[in-house]
Amino acid sequence: MRQLLALTASDLLQRIRDKSVVIFALVVPMALMTVFNLVFSATEDLEIEPVTVAISAPAGDDLARVLTSVVRGLDGTDELDVTVHEVGEATGRQQVEDGGAALALLVPDGFGRAAQMGEPVTVEAVRGDEAGIEADIVLSVVDGVLGQLGSGAVTARAALAEGVAPDELQALVEEATSGGPAYDLVQGRAADEQLDSGAALVAGQAGLFLLFTVSFGVTGLLVDRESGTLARLRSMPIPAWVIIASKALVSFVLGAVATGVLLALGGFLFDADFGSIPAVAALVVCAAAAGTSVMFLIVRVARSSEQAGIATSIVALVLGIGGGAFFPVSATGPLSRVLDLNPVAALLRGLGTTSGGGGLADIGTPVAIMLGFGAVMLLVSRLVPDRGVLS
Repeated sequence: MRQLLALTASDLLQRIRDKSVVIFALVVPMALMTVFNLVFSATEDLEIEPVTVAISAPAGDDLARVLTSVVRGLDGTDELDVTVHEVGEATGRQQVEDGGAALALLVPDGFGRAAQMGEPVTVEAVRGDEAGIEADIVLSVVDGVLGQLGSGAVTARAALAEGVAPDELQALVEEATSGGPAYDLVQGRAADEQLDSGAALVAGQAGLFLLFTVSFGVTGLLVDRESGTLARLRSMPIPAWVIIASKALVSFVLGAVATGVLLALGGFLFDADFGSIPAVAALVVCAAAAGTSVMFLIVRVARSSEQAGIATSIVALVLGIGGGAFFPVSATGPLSRVLDLNPVAALLRGLGTTSGGGGLADIGTPVAIMLGFGAVMLLVSRLVPDRGVLS
């Protein structure tokens, strides 16, 4: 044990003095977090502004009145502030052109009769140049209204095809169209176990650069072989497993510390809360163990430190991008199950759970995935022929 601790302490001191460790473990990920936060932070500042809608509807048309009342009913729904002006067609167009209204809905004469009889009819929407997402919300609701009214046309055509008597047709169509849509507009809210965009950027970059950081310890075996240090160590009365274990412990410590620092700094600078500290620490420890296990496989097949560096970059980018380090990744079928076994994805999923208030008892699945991934990598590294440092 004394030999293991002495070798580990010596390697840690050497790696800390190595500027590349600090650059890849802290400087680069923090710089990327800052850039991404500046680029994407504007999307978080979305505010619903008041919107004015000018509606031109024929007098005495009950279905046109349904459309008007639905739009008017959107006012006061959560944060949506809608003002409806009932005007003529020319006035509605002019208000949009002058900026007095963000949207004009022009309902043609005979709208209700056409809808009831199954005849094609068009409601024209005139959108202002400055109209924002508020106009999109109104248009989506209007589209839903027209879709339901359009079902009356389908009903009429189906009834005529089935030989329904003409005197019964109007009542049948009115039943399908007169009520308007049964809608309920509520403000959306992200799931409790889902990281917001800022926290996802911090966690994603921490998970990605964890894989780069853990490579410095294990791949140090190759550097030691090339410099002759490994030969001198093996000539001493030190078991071979102690040398390998010291490098693995260095990788693990560097990865866990760097990831913890990144999450703490990122959370402070970008207002990201990852929840319970013990649960987050457990996730970081398991992620560092999973990342270190991958390096054991790389060091078995890489013949030089250059090959190990290239392999590390490929593995880190594949696992990082596949795990959602830069953007959410979704898939269906067998591929989705493969992505779920990604330790970076498991780390992000676990941090999402802790950020939503979860504790140690709630992160069993992500922890099991990361530890299982590490066990599989260690097993594979034992089965793969050694062409690397100890060959």
